[in-house]
Amino acid sequence: MYAIAVDVGSTYVRCGLVNPDGNIIYSFRMPSKDVLTEGEIIALINAAIRKCAGVADRQVLGVGIGFPGIVEHNIILGRADNLPGFNNVNLGELIHSSTGLNVVVDNDANMMAWGEMKYGAGKDCSDVVFLTIGAGIGGSAFIDHKPYGGYRNKGTEFGHIVINFDGPACSCGSNGCFEAYASARALIKDYALMTGKTAAELNGKIITKNYVDGEAAAIDVMNRHFNYVAVGITSLINIFSPQKLVIGGGVSDAGSFYVQEIRQRVAKRMMPDTFDSAAIVHSQMANEACLLGCASQVFSTPLLLQSNTIMDI
Repeated sequence: MYAIAVDVGSTYVRCGLVNPDGNIIYSFRMPSKDVLTEGEIIALINAAIRKCAGVADRQVLGVGIGFPGIVEHNIILGRADNLPGFNNVNLGELIHSSTGLNVVVDNDANMMAWGEMKYGAGKDCSDVVFLTIGAGIGGSAFIDHKPYGGYRNKGTEFGHIVINFDGPACSCGSNGCFEAYASARALIKDYALMTGKTAAELNGKIITKNYVDGEAAAIDVMNRHFNYVAVGITSLINIFSPQKLVIGGGVSDAGSFYVQEIRQRVAKRMMPDTFDSAAIVHSQMANEACLLGCASQVFSTPLLLQSNTIMDI
């Protein structure tokens, strides 16, 4: 059997067909950056699921969706900062009604964490903190082998740790958040201001390539970025003292230098005893972590395992 996995982002909706061994049999992505309404996002998710189901040559057990918002029992309680709408929306029920498939929905960073715990960098660990550095900053934590999200799954908003109360405005409505300083969006903004380019013509890959090539502007903004990321990670390790802190997301995929630079900076700030027991590592599953986490939750959810049939879609 298969699971359909959907990773909803502000730039792309990614979808994959996954088997129980964690092999992604088929995957693709659909642009979402020009989508303007909540309804259009839901329609895009439905279209992705139908496209994926259309190539399945065996039973589809269900759909797992990673969504960038506060999620409880398949309901989006709080909208994502980078997507329109989604306040108290039962996304699971809407997708089930449209497709006839059983659905499990969770925060995208939580789904990434499940993927890494099941198949990647968190395997065989009990206590792990995950950080995703993309357009925003997301996070998740496993404590004693179990995911921890605070009351009603509203916690572990690591991107909104305040690192400077008098800092720049954040998309969450506060000021000086970790995300406002260290996200890919913040990196692009800094580079655009320094070079006179527009943010629309830039992305993290361009900046990190220029950094590797030795461009002065890229080196300057990347060094600031590394420092900002190190400040946030220092706080997370001091709080959780995990076995591993796993970094994922688009910017972090630039190369091995990324984690090395951050590790060196964190080492200078950490409480020594805490740092000695916490390894800072890169995601092993990279961009596939969220899809694999979504699939793992389909295969491990009792309600879905009891289902023997699905509706044709």
